[in-house]
Amino acid sequence: MAVLRVVLDQVNDVVEPDQADAALSLVRALAATAPPKCEIEAIVPAGGESMVAGADTVHRLGLARRELAGAWQLGVVAGVGGGMIHAPGLLAPLVKHDRANDYDQTVVTVWDLSPWVAPEQLSRASVLWHRGMLKRAVKHADAIVVPTHAMAEQLADLGRFGDRIRVIPGAAAEGFTIPPDAAGRRIALGAPARYLVATGGAAVLEPVFAAAVAVDADVFVLDAPDAAASAIAGAAAAAGLPAPRVHVIGRLDAPDRAALLAGALALAAADPAPAWPWRMIEALALGVPVIAADSGVHRDVLAEGGLLVGPDGFADAVRNAAGEGARRLSVLAADRSRAYSWTGSAERVWTLHAEL
Repeated sequence: MAVLRVVLDQVNDVVEPDQADAALSLVRALAATAPPKCEIEAIVPAGGESMVAGADTVHRLGLARRELAGAWQLGVVAGVGGGMIHAPGLLAPLVKHDRANDYDQTVVTVWDLSPWVAPEQLSRASVLWHRGMLKRAVKHADAIVVPTHAMAEQLADLGRFGDRIRVIPGAAAEGFTIPPDAAGRRIALGAPARYLVATGGAAVLEPVFAAAVAVDADVFVLDAPDAAASAIAGAAAAAGLPAPRVHVIGRLDAPDRAALLAGALALAAADPAPAWPWRMIEALALGVPVIAADSGVHRDVLAEGGLLVGPDGFADAVRNAAGEGARRLSVLAADRSRAYSWTGSAERVWTLHAEL
């Protein structure tokens, strides 16, 4: 019996909830696509779940998540064991092992290259931890998974990975759909009849705000940290969008997020950062028109499923999405969404470990 051991480091962790959702969705998909005589074991920190949907067994460690992250960064992995280990993030027991004779193998996943290309956006502790874990991956990981080819090219410049980099995209969380009370949720969030949903920081959002002025729409900025609210409001004012029409929101739960996206004229993904665009994937899944800043990641993810624009192109693109192009862009988004499923990702994970 072959056992694939999956590290669920983000379970019950509010720091990176998208990765937590992704890890749990992947485990369920791995269970649904498991080859004959293959089982799944979830590796969880102390305090983690005793049962994980899709996992045949759960191996609970003696350290809580924070302590575990520190220990594994130093290469202290007592109590983990070997075998086939797949980490849906960078937290993994990365130590020297013998793949050829003991059949031990460890695979990690990198969803975001911001700690290397835009460290100023993160805390110093987060940057140091991510960089430290990647250094361990360079030495000890049998493969490093990234979700796009553009990120694979950038990652290759950060270490001597050889042919160990693999591309396996993510998807919207399992069950991400428009809730039956979507209209009520939008009212509770203060959404008017015409609005855009946007992602990105103050430095890249001004063209989106200007586009919203052109079509008389509000803008909801998702996933914005509290510290960014003032700068975002300043960018909106500079673009001529009145303060009451700018809604800076932190993390919304999945039903509220789906309801807000479903009622939007479009999702404006303004941040060209080399990171997996979770909100874009969700918008595609709901058939919401997508307008994205032109970047390698956005080209890979969106392809022909929406509009790729430079800073000067948001105004025309938003007018298109708010007018006669709405239906076409919605169909394109829904068509593109079929490229992303956790079932497809899980099948690639099984293939990767078989190849190793």
